[in-house]
Amino acid sequence: MSMQIGQLRAFLAVAEQRHFTRAAKELGLAQPSVSAHIQRLESELATELFHRMKGKVTLTPVGEALLPYARRIVADVGAATEELRAVGSLARGHLAIGATPSLSATLLPAVLSRFHSAYPGIDLTMREAGSVDLVAAVEEGALDVALVILPVRQDVLETQALVREELVVAVSRAHPLARRRTVSVTELRDVPLVLPRVGYDLRSATEAACRAAGFTPTLAVEGGEMDGVLRLAAAGIGAAIVPSLVIERNGQLHAIRIAKPSLTRTIGL
Repeated sequence: MSMQIGQLRAFLAVAEQRHFTRAAKELGLAQPSVSAHIQRLESELATELFHRMKGKVTLTPVGEALLPYARRIVADVGAATEELRAVGSLARGHLAIGATPSLSATLLPAVLSRFHSAYPGIDLTMREAGSVDLVAAVEEGALDVALVILPVRQDVLETQALVREELVVAVSRAHPLARRRTVSVTELRDVPLVLPRVGYDLRSATEAACRAAGFTPTLAVEGGEMDGVLRLAAAGIGAAIVPSLVIERNGQLHAIRIAKPSLTRTIGL
């Protein structure tokens, strides 16, 4: 059996109008087309659905039995069609997006605000984590898209570089380095550092820069999230290598640019 939605729509129109010509007018079809739909449907069911009399038609018992099911099927198909159109046009739907802590606090709020204004029917879910965890979540389908630090080594994922950001040394206003405008990584050899937890890109970037300069970083404290790292640095516990974007102008932290060489990273989608 292969009933088609057009046949069911024709059946409902004839059942409601009790007349083939009026049903055809309602559907915007030629009357022979409506008759053909009904004939094919009756052939599929191997029974008549209407008693055909001069000037009008009435439902047979089988037609009466089919009527509520036909209404439900046509309504469900219509609702599904509207839902898919709405999703396709971004009128409705859901978007799960991830971002690293520094991007969640700086770039993402403005982006999500503009997106929500443009597409208010899209429900947004945000997850904050390190790039490694975010990439895994995209691979698993838990996230639709993520703002991460490139490169991403998973071949199954498509990436797009967005912007290159500078990393700086953040210290409290009372820190011995607070009067400096630039510093080299080598000069951080004996400076206690505040490091985020293992798995965060900044942790890896800091450790890699120190190794390249020939030393292992001296830890003041480790294991914090971005907000914790900034607060600990502001309290004078240690210096921290962080994105320049997270340092507030005239705030509690002083940003020292890293020179010879500078440290940067690429943000991607």
